[in-house]
Amino acid sequence: MRRLFFANLYRQLHLLWPIFSAILIVMAGAGVIIGRIEDWRLDEALYFTFVTGLTIGYGDLTPKHLSARVLALVIGFSGIVLTGLVAAVTVQALNATARDEADDR
Repeated sequence: MRRLFFANLYRQLHLLWPIFSAILIVMAGAGVIIGRIEDWRLDEALYFTFVTGLTIGYGDLTPKHLSARVLALVIGFSGIVLTGLVAAVTVQALNATARDEADDR
């Protein structure tokens, strides 16, 4: 059953990989721009991007400039969409696995 799930998950990810890639590129690009605006190192900018994108938001790095804050909103909304897509793909793979199991019986 586990193999079926991972096979179905792979099929779903293969279909939606361009969307996942585009969202990750938008998030990373916005993070790098925020890092340039706020004069952060690259590792700090990417750390901020993924902490914000995963909606964790520790608050240790916060943008001060208005344009950086607007870009942080873009990262946050992109992270919500990315999380929703991951959940949807996983549920779809679970449904396909359940159908495959039922067909085998």
